[in-house]
Amino acid sequence: MSAPPQGGVALVVARFNSMVTEQLLEGALRALDEAGLEGDRRGVFHVPGAWELPQAAARLARSGRWGAIVALGCVIRGETAHFDFVAGAANRGLEDLSREIDIPVIFGVLTTETPEQALERADVEGADKGGEAARAALEMMALYDRI
Repeated sequence: MSAPPQGGVALVVARFNSMVTEQLLEGALRALDEAGLEGDRRGVFHVPGAWELPQAAARLARSGRWGAIVALGCVIRGETAHFDFVAGAANRGLEDLSREIDIPVIFGVLTTETPEQALERADVEGADKGGEAARAALEMMALYDRI
């Protein structure tokens, strides 16, 4: 991508499972740096957990300030149904927002069986799912600009 698309990128990051989400954030920021998206054209907003991602993403999207929203979180399966409720709510909320709002909303929420799987996917030197989510936002922003 030669020049970054118009607008800025808001990164909404869950603090729960921060050992994973901070790596996702690092990867996303690195990808935005590489694309030349700096300064006030990007913002980082922390929320308590994945459950709160859709709420904050909706508020940010409706502010009119951002060209894309990237939601970064991590839900690791445990011994109860809590995983299903939280992962499902984050997915549904962000999915609904993506169809309702006229900017890209990117799902960068890891849903894994184990902490090891989550760390492997978040690793900026490995799968770098945070960077992948940020690059998806930039690609979608460029597409929206062309349309």
